Amino acid sequence: MPPLAKLAIVGGGPSAFYVASRLLSLVPHTDPASPSLRVHMFDRLWAPHGLVRYGVAPDHPEVKNCTNKFDQTAADPRFRFFGNVHVGTAPSASIPHAFPVPLCSILQNYTHVLFATGCTLSTLHPAIPPSSYCTPALSLVHWYTRHPSNPPTPALDKITHLTLIGNGNVSLDIARILLTSPSVLKKYDIPEHVLDVLSRSTLRHVSIVGRRGPLEVAFTNKELREMMHLPDASMVPLDPSTFTFPRGTTLSRQQRRAIELLQKGSQSQFGGTKKTWSLDFYRMPTALGPSRSSTALAELNLAHTHLDPSTGRAVPTDRTSILATSLVVTSLGFRVDPTTAFYDPSSSHLRARGGRLLSESGIPLRNMYASGWSANGAKGVLATTMMDAYAVADTILSDIVFSNTGNVDVETVPAAEHGSDALSDTLMPNPNPHPDDPPEEIERGLKDGLVTQYDDWNSISGEEVRRGELLGKERERMDWEDARNFLSLSR
Repeated sequence: MPPLAKLAIVGGGPSAFYVASRLLSLVPHTDPASPSLRVHMFDRLWAPHGLVRYGVAPDHPEVKNCTNKFDQTAADPRFRFFGNVHVGTAPSASIPHAFPVPLCSILQNYTHVLFATGCTLSTLHPAIPPSSYCTPALSLVHWYTRHPSNPPTPALDKITHLTLIGNGNVSLDIARILLTSPSVLKKYDIPEHVLDVLSRSTLRHVSIVGRRGPLEVAFTNKELREMMHLPDASMVPLDPSTFTFPRGTTLSRQQRRAIELLQKGSQSQFGGTKKTWSLDFYRMPTALGPSRSSTALAELNLAHTHLDPSTGRAVPTDRTSILATSLVVTSLGFRVDPTTAFYDPSSSHLRARGGRLLSESGIPLRNMYASGWSANGAKGVLATTMMDAYAVADTILSDIVFSNTGNVDVETVPAAEHGSDALSDTLMPNPNPHPDDPPEEIERGLKDGLVTQYDDWNSISGEEVRRGELLGKERERMDWEDARNFLSLSR
């Protein structure tokens, strides 16, 4: 008789769905010789797709096409999705309405467990912590994507100058959204209340500050080109000295194209638009405080930098400057929530190697896995996430196939033998769970209308699209209360 493999995936973003898709496609359910496979996915968000729904910029709908593949995965009868579920012993700090399920219940009901929880927290700048003048980029992104964490609405009607720290794609996404007319954005799935705030914005300039130079930027040329083509905002021309590089510097094709774009400047001539933006290279924040003048809300102290030729790192010089601004937004990457089981403070992500979770002593834990950003840190694009997920899925399948003989290609031990701060000595995946049932807490949450399933999501998505069509847009996003009320009326 083929072995039973019942996989719990904690997380519902791209990595989670790519792993599920790969496994379900490699194990045909029509083949009697194949393992008996079940895949149950648990996400703290009530809607699936994670970063694709709540991280991709609204004006980039083409990036969300991967959800078509995820829908196909969810249609497999061996797959189940449970949303608005927080796996952990303590309630979710950011999403208090998420239904709590202890990790021990997951382990008791599944033969294999995968963590694909992503990086849910912002990396903060040590010199400028969050304050009334400083907020993480994730707060703005979650605001305009209507994330269940319900971040505060930025006071765009009270600011004229915004400073972004970091020059990656997220910084350019935020700058582009804030500098684009709501009349252009309204066809996308930006919520109506967000468009209303944007329509009352008094923002006139966005400074994008980076500690290194134009050759070291993290944003793509595609994102830069979109900034250059903004119809209502122009770029402050860069000083020609910005393009003076050390002798012997060899530029890649991508770098050459970026330099050409920067030298050419924006399509709209500087001085001919009400809104402007700038790339402020070789600057490093050192302090942020209230302004001493009436023309700005805050003052950002900046150390001027240069690159150490031996390391390529930004090093402060003896020059400094003060940038008058209304709001500072730090966009320095993302990290795993330290309260997550198997968190490694030295790497800011989970203890994992080759897709396998590790004990505190570095030994792989049997039938315990991690994938995506939670395992590798916040880096790469969707294609990178997909390839990593496929590799982890192959590892899981290898363990499933060889489970009866014990011929696993690495030495593993049960989680109970090399415990974790988040686990008691008795916790490890159950080799003989019920073949189909989820944990009893989930059954209770479903009965009480606190846990969503993929059919619920399909209904909500259809309703969001219907509401959007009435407004002439892609969709009108619901929040949790709206979604819950809709489901209660439709059942």
